[in-house]
Formats: sequence, structure tokens, C-alpha cells
Amino acid sequence: MTIDQLGANAAVLWLAAAVLLGIAELLVPGVFLIFLAIAAGVVGVATLALPDLPLAVQLGAFGAWSVATVLIGRQWYGDYPVETRDPLLNDRARRIVGETVVVTDAIVSGRGRVRVGDGEWPARGPDAGIGARMRIIGVENGIVRVEPVIS
Repeated sequence: MTIDQLGANAAVLWLAAAVLLGIAELLVPGVFLIFLAIAAGVVGVATLALPDLPLAVQLGAFGAWSVATVLIGRQWYGDYPVETRDPLLNDRARRIVGETVVVTDAIVSGRGRVRVGDGEWPARGPDAGIGARMRIIGVENGIVRVEPVIS
């Protein structure tokens, strides 16, 4: 395919790219490819209207429209957040606050380790021996802050 033939089919290629990016968004949802699909669609329509549009201008327009659609999308999702039944689903640190854990390495001078679920986390809190029950009150930089469980 020569450059001239590519130029003649540029609108079809941009529109095909828009469709393929839209399909990819459906297969691998990430709320990002759809914005590139919109940008490719806009450039495809522009190339239909202006068939002699140079390739450099087409690529520049695609870049500009990509940035514009991503910014518009970010604003949209900020204004209309997606509702969920579990807002802490992907926030393990906030999810474990309030859990009761068991000390696995004694907390001495404010540092030790606790069992959280099936793993161990470094912990900071008041001194406690192995086997002591503690409650997680926060997480900072991957270190859980704990306090004694009051029965």
C-alpha cells in the first residue's frame, strides 16, 4: 500500500480504529480506551470531510482529541462517580481498620508484627507479647497501628 492509497483510505482506517478501540474497551474494561475510540472517530469524520488532510495533522488531531476526551472523562467521573455496594473493595488498608488481630512477633518499643487474615503485617503500638489480641486503628505506609482489645 502506497502513501497515496493510505491517504485515500485514512478516514476508513481512523473509523476502523475507533471501532476496534471501542470493542477493546468492552473486552478489557478500564474506562480509558473509549476516550481514544472517540478521538479516533472524530479524526475519522474530519478526514471524511477533508480527505486531503496531511497525516501529521491527523496524528496531531488524534493526540489533541485524546487529551481532550480524557480530561472531559475525568471531569465527568469526578462529577458523577460510579456507585458501588463496597466502596473499600480495592482499599485493603482501610478495609482492615477495626479488625482484631493477634501479635505474632512481640511488640517491643512500639514495633512488632501481627497476623492479619492469612498474612503478617508490621505493627506499631503499645508493647504486647506474642498471642496478645489487638485492634487495628489505622494503616500508615504499610504498617498497621494497633491498640489493645478492651474486653
